[in-house]
Amino acid sequence: MAFELPDLPYAHDALADLGMSKETLEYHHDLHHNAYVTTGNTLVAGTEWEGKSVEEVIKGTYQAGAVAQSGIFNNASQHWNHTQFWEMMGPGEDKKMPGELEKALVEAFGSVDEFKKQFAAAGAGQFGSGWAWLVKDTDGSLKVTKTENGVNPLCFGQTALLGCDVWEHSYYIDFRNKRPVYLSNFLDKLVNWENVASRM
Repeated sequence: MAFELPDLPYAHDALADLGMSKETLEYHHDLHHNAYVTTGNTLVAGTEWEGKSVEEVIKGTYQAGAVAQSGIFNNASQHWNHTQFWEMMGPGEDKKMPGELEKALVEAFGSVDEFKKQFAAAGAGQFGSGWAWLVKDTDGSLKVTKTENGVNPLCFGQTALLGCDVWEHSYYIDFRNKRPVYLSNFLDKLVNWENVASRM
């Protein structure tokens, strides 16, 4: 199946009051994400990966230990990453964390605040481009991880519960080079905790 750019699950200006501007989403979704889709479709055309799902392409082209991943992997994984990212955020000032998610975070990290601290530290500490993740690991435990460039939890058999894009194009318009402030704002104002809980 060909990769397709999904519509945002909210208007481009829906997150503006929460720290992610209309301009950021126009650039990030309409240009950057769309480029991963169009380039990915071009690269998989005529290969064994043509017609495969994006998840199959990611798992099949990831090269563990490689200094650099292939173009097919990079574009497929970034398409998947961004599709999840849009869904993991949402409008609204008062986004409550479901009780089952809060309980799981407390069990895994000691408190919700400690989870946020570890997640923000992972994102801030990712050198260069990449992602910060809350994952359900293969043993069912919750962990905070970080990945470089487009690498994602699918590569390790993990389930992505929450991901934050720490490529500069995700935050530079709104936060300039203040990545830690962007991460704190993401956790405190942008995350759709209902979506996160639904992934458990």
